[in-house]
Amino acid sequence: MANLIELDSLEILAIIDNELDPISHSPNSSVIQTGGLKEIGLRGLLSQDDPRGAGAEMRMDKICCSAHGLSLLITAVVGDTRRTILFDTGPEESAWERNAARLGVDAGVIERVVLSHWHRDHSGGMLKVLEHFAAARKGKGGEGKGLPIDLHPARPDFRGVQPPGMPVFSLEADPTFESIEGAGGVVEKSDQVHDVLDGHFAVSGEIPRVTDYEVGMKFGVRFDSETGKWGSDEKMADERLLLCKVKGKGIVIFTGCSHAGVVNASRHAVELGGGAPLYAVVGGFHLADGQPPHIQSTVNDLKALDVQVLLAGHCTGWRAKYAIEKEMPGRLVPSFVGSKYTL
Repeated sequence: MANLIELDSLEILAIIDNELDPISHSPNSSVIQTGGLKEIGLRGLLSQDDPRGAGAEMRMDKICCSAHGLSLLITAVVGDTRRTILFDTGPEESAWERNAARLGVDAGVIERVVLSHWHRDHSGGMLKVLEHFAAARKGKGGEGKGLPIDLHPARPDFRGVQPPGMPVFSLEADPTFESIEGAGGVVEKSDQVHDVLDGHFAVSGEIPRVTDYEVGMKFGVRFDSETGKWGSDEKMADERLLLCKVKGKGIVIFTGCSHAGVVNASRHAVELGGGAPLYAVVGGFHLADGQPPHIQSTVNDLKALDVQVLLAGHCTGWRAKYAIEKEMPGRLVPSFVGSKYTL
């Protein structure tokens, strides 16, 4: 069981996500959403002598760009104390760097990076994050202190998918442990549940597979460089979740892709949280390619868990979001890149 302290509030900034929508607002009144066109416009404040007489300019180069992946800057607030984790780093360096710059992210506030699982759309920006962290710390006179990178020890050489009768479609390799250390990261490997940032957060070990319909990543394979062969990797046992506890609300979990199943992850989070109610599930639910029975079973079980907020993004898919909104009206909050959500 995780030893979590209760947070006063929680801030989630979507640096990378699949969807962009700076116009729509949170349909759930308990979730404060900022980062829309109003805030983007304020980034383009003009001098008083603007010849147009305008006070601000809506600059397109201030709007974030969506990308297939996930990177969330998560800040736990307790009184005057703020503790910050970066959960995943998106698919590639330029996407993370561009959006972080447009959002004015200070990489120096990051105290730890947690990688949900070894997949390039979650690890691809890692080395760029470390570069920005080092530059930010150097500017504050804090060079020499490495950034802890929380990783599962079972890094695959390559991952991919192989549908029946087709060749393997390989993903790019994840950054190696050596390259992460070479960029200034302090590699910390764990496949067990552990508290981080003095109990403000916890990271799970392997997520137990309980439901009969959440069977992993269909056709998933991984390459073994020692044998030179691809083997089955549908279970993706290295995927972990991040969780915390918000005072008066309950457990909040963050899941990168939910290859283990978002219901399995949610139930495990309740166990790790000592039976506290599950308040919010944030991240990718991996239902974009899910069949209708799978989506319906997932929504039924999430409804039974009485989750109050489903901050769904990345690989969740529009069909699943529609089903959630239909069955659990008002509890869906779509995750949009560039938006900040406060719970």
